[in-house]
Amino acid sequence: MPAYAWKGKNRLGEIQEGVLVSESKDAAVLTLKRNGIEVMTVKAQEGKSGKILGKVKPKDLAIFTRQFSVMIDAGLPLVQCLEILGSQQADKGFQKVIEAVRLDVEKGSTLQASLSKHPKAFNDLYVNMVGAGEAGGILDTILQRLSQYIEKAVKLNAKVKSAMMYPVAVITIAVLVVTVIMLKVIPVFSAMYEGLGSKLPVPTQICIALSNVLIHYGWAVVVLLVGIFFGLKQYYKTPTGHLQIDALMLKIPIIGDLLLKVGVARFCRTLGTLTSSGVPILEGMDITARTAGNQVLQNAILKAKDAVEQGRNISAPLMETKIFPPMVVQMVGVGEATGALDAMLGKVADFYEDEVDNAVATLTSLLEPVMIAILGGIIGFIVVAMYMPIFGLADAFDNG
Repeated sequence: MPAYAWKGKNRLGEIQEGVLVSESKDAAVLTLKRNGIEVMTVKAQEGKSGKILGKVKPKDLAIFTRQFSVMIDAGLPLVQCLEILGSQQADKGFQKVIEAVRLDVEKGSTLQASLSKHPKAFNDLYVNMVGAGEAGGILDTILQRLSQYIEKAVKLNAKVKSAMMYPVAVITIAVLVVTVIMLKVIPVFSAMYEGLGSKLPVPTQICIALSNVLIHYGWAVVVLLVGIFFGLKQYYKTPTGHLQIDALMLKIPIIGDLLLKVGVARFCRTLGTLTSSGVPILEGMDITARTAGNQVLQNAILKAKDAVEQGRNISAPLMETKIFPPMVVQMVGVGEATGALDAMLGKVADFYEDEVDNAVATLTSLLEPVMIAILGGIIGFIVVAMYMPIFGLADAFDNG
């Protein structure tokens, strides 16, 4: 991506400049504004492309943030904190990011502006919260909240992954077992039945036909499946495909309910963390929408944001989206009325994270017997289908 040299004023009115990697000039200006920079000039650097250092693991980012907050709280200078953290970082890619941030801060750049140059490591939420902490003189507190937020987000994602791991493992084993039976076992029975001269039962014909397809056209089946996978992946990258697939996922029984609870928990946790850190509500909702993880939820949050921008409160627009559960809307309304929106959002997030735990347990307990029944049914059908001609011969001998 191209790099843009920029110059502007921060929230304190100080002149700052730097280089920002972005898709376009307009995107660069938008990023700078979100980071609290009043843009003066933005120029493309000809012949140069920005080098964005690698993505950082959430666990490493959480540890870095917590250690950073402790050092700032202890009164260590910002540059010294970054120097110590960079030197003890095991991940070489992250070490380079921290070193680059340290050099920028040493040159006079704000921490927020320095972090914004590495969007793969520090997202908008992280950068904006750090900016609010710098402006309010509570950087240590903000970093502590950030570390807690990242740790909770990691745990939430781990729960969802664990819920999906079991069905994926069972389906993979089932496909492998059926494939081996089709390629190795069915041909033996097929050769044996060729000399019978009698018409085979329909289930047997189906199994033999499928076996022949895999033996002779297995490569075509693999190419077709890979093509479908990558086709769906590319379609998901389009705005229409992204929205349709995310909407479909929310409609799947049990799994859709789990994904909605995860989305609601993430929305409440993110917006609560941002508002409690002093980030303006509109900016907070914009960031929360981009980190929603589901296009349907993102659109709903953006619609609510537009309504808030017009002077309305948050709860009513959330209710109108018909995505958020009534309990969430009511709690948000109470938080607005009492002036404790951040605390109320935190409580709702805690509740829905517990609900995710229960949903994962329910999903696992329901999927286990269902997957076993499906796998047993497939194997049972194949076994019965291949032995039906033998049963037919036994009956013929008995009648003879």
